Amino acid sequence: MKEESTISNAPKSGLEGFFALSENGTNVKTEILAGLTTFVTMAYILFVNPLILADAGMDRGAVFMATALAAAISTLFMGLYANYPFALAPGMGLNAFFAYVMVGSMGLSWQTALGAVFLSGIIAVIVTLTGLRELLIRAIPISMKHAVGAGIGLFIAFIGLVNSGIVVANEATLVDLGDFTQPGTLLATIGLIIMAVLVAKGIKGGILISIVITSIVGIPMGITQIPSSIISTPPSLAPGLLKLDLAGALKFSMFPVIFSLFFADLFDTIGTFVGVASRTGMIDEHGNLKRGNKALFADSLGTVVGSLLGTSNTTTYVESAAGVSVGGRTGLTAVVVSLMFVASVILSPIALAVPGEAVAPALIMVGVFMASSLNEIDFSDISEAFPAFITAIAMPMTYSISYGLALGFVAYTAIKFLTGKGKEIHWLMYILTILFILYFAFIR
Repeated sequence: MKEESTISNAPKSGLEGFFALSENGTNVKTEILAGLTTFVTMAYILFVNPLILADAGMDRGAVFMATALAAAISTLFMGLYANYPFALAPGMGLNAFFAYVMVGSMGLSWQTALGAVFLSGIIAVIVTLTGLRELLIRAIPISMKHAVGAGIGLFIAFIGLVNSGIVVANEATLVDLGDFTQPGTLLATIGLIIMAVLVAKGIKGGILISIVITSIVGIPMGITQIPSSIISTPPSLAPGLLKLDLAGALKFSMFPVIFSLFFADLFDTIGTFVGVASRTGMIDEHGNLKRGNKALFADSLGTVVGSLLGTSNTTTYVESAAGVSVGGRTGLTAVVVSLMFVASVILSPIALAVPGEAVAPALIMVGVFMASSLNEIDFSDISEAFPAFITAIAMPMTYSISYGLALGFVAYTAIKFLTGKGKEIHWLMYILTILFILYFAFIR
């Protein structure tokens, strides 16, 4: 009996030992299936991100490579270092903020915008390593966290509607309904319907499948150009590699932008971690994430790596829940996703042939997912609902995540203080509010 006990308690080797598969109630086959499932559900970013960042003047081929490699490297680190079944890639919403606000509206060069992304990642790394993350999480009211997520969702949905031609400019009313007789608008509308149906039916990879179908529909319409080959030598990464402008990003006027990037990424990550981890047994009895600091560090480092490669903020994807739903419980799931992103680099002809009209519905659909966090806000309490509403609605209306965030923080502090609820406000919120007021008064 003693000999059997010694054998049963002996350290396990290989994948079993490294990832503690049996301890987490899983096996190699299940983890591989989970990794493939997660990859299929989030592979749409390979098509979407190059198109969005191309609108910022970046090279589509280089962005495609940066997207695939940033996803592969950061996801691999998440799997090997944190042993989490989470996958990362350049985040939706933040890529739109990068292209259409930082470069489009603010007139920054994409190099300076990359510098701001890098700095937001460095801040995230420092905050995680020093423990300031917990302070920030406690300081920001839960209603404002939900409002930021919802606001970003509304913002990118609006961008999707504009890019699809469904919503157009109008001097009299600011916005108007587009012309559905135009081939591009018609194709985007068809794609949106296909995507909504697939997602509503719960089909895994519904967003990716609809992009592919819509692109095929666009061929006879003369919108999608058939690539000359399916696979090819990977595009050059050089046009965006290490091209970030740190000097331009370090100007004081860039503070609100970097702050917005950091907090938007932070809130999105926390929401994703808690939501997905709650299904995996990674939440302890105190409601904290097991090995949470390791996972958050991997997420923060992903943004730093992505900016150096030439893409916007890299973040943990909620689509990781798809792999978890089929049994993924360890970092082996993430390793499989990483390998799939590496393999995808030879498929650039397909990715670069996808028209913008096929991608616009993805922005709208992701916006729907993110806007659902409005359900978590207590609208019966005006002192919570008003600043949350201001935050969410100001982002699309001002075409800026940072303005929405700033207005919302100021509104929250003001209404709480003036209604005698000042003690409910964390001291850090007062500091942030003062900084935002100074920004509006002297910088903007």
